[in-house]
Amino acid sequence: MEQALAGCVFSRPQRIMLLTPDAGLRDMLTTLWEPGQVEWTHSERGRGAIEHLFTEPPDLLIVDNDLPDIKGLEVASIVKSENVYRQLPIILAASEEAVAASSWCGVEVDELLITPSSPTRVKALIYLTLARASRSFDANPLTRLPGNSSIIQRIQEMMDRKEDFALAYADLDFFKSFNDKYGFSRGDEVLMMTARVIVTTIRSFTGVRSFVGHVGGDDYVFILPPDTVEAACQRVVESFDSIVPHFYDEEDRARGSIVSTDREGAIKTFPLMAISIAVVFNEGGRLTHYGQASQIAMSLKKKAKENKKSCYVLDSRGRNAVREEPE
Repeated sequence: MEQALAGCVFSRPQRIMLLTPDAGLRDMLTTLWEPGQVEWTHSERGRGAIEHLFTEPPDLLIVDNDLPDIKGLEVASIVKSENVYRQLPIILAASEEAVAASSWCGVEVDELLITPSSPTRVKALIYLTLARASRSFDANPLTRLPGNSSIIQRIQEMMDRKEDFALAYADLDFFKSFNDKYGFSRGDEVLMMTARVIVTTIRSFTGVRSFVGHVGGDDYVFILPPDTVEAACQRVVESFDSIVPHFYDEEDRARGSIVSTDREGAIKTFPLMAISIAVVFNEGGRLTHYGQASQIAMSLKKKAKENKKSCYVLDSRGRNAVREEPE
């Protein structure tokens, strides 16, 4: 297990604040990672450290329940009571006896570190806590899908492992005009619907490695094996086109268009929303950086958007294909 954990590294140095009077615990924790991977801030007392924490918030707070001036649980409560810092992950270090004697109802800590504990278990606990917090911070607040940082990380990891995959970038056409006419609330409903359509479609391909992310606004990505992605695009287009008309008022739905303002403020007629999907294939280690995939996708999306209907564009080592749903 120790050998496996040696591969647990962070994409950037993590800032961890440790509050404990226990020199043994401090020495064990601060030697878990190589220098440069974690930046430790240590204090034996709680009250002064809280002010420093609010001034320079860390990525993780580890607090000993037996501080000399204030209980660790009280430190956690103070930190979590500040709305700005509620998402800061906190690990409480406590003995088995203290855990058994305490009531944990309403306690706002994210993990318990039972002391004493082995370095291997502690390292795993810290790494998993930071990884979970990172996913939570990055998640799109509306759809809860992984956000841009997680998307980039996943793409780059697959490229580094030289995995074959298809990366699909999807976005909505005429979404802004819909938002301008019907308001942000109904616009958010469309974004949620789109996320559900994509997630449900990708989940239907069982037994394959897949991923769905929400870049932001009306931009999404999904990753599938190359031999399944076209079928997924077909299903996404079909499902989206069958559902999206129901978000329009009956009159607009019957007419197949709406009257709204364009980006220059001019009144224009716009078609019903459509979804455009650009698919980039990475096979045989063709691409080495996520920026290459993004650049290819941008040119493909321009081609897709020439079509006013929902469609998808495939690009694979010089093989181009455009598909659209029939009338």
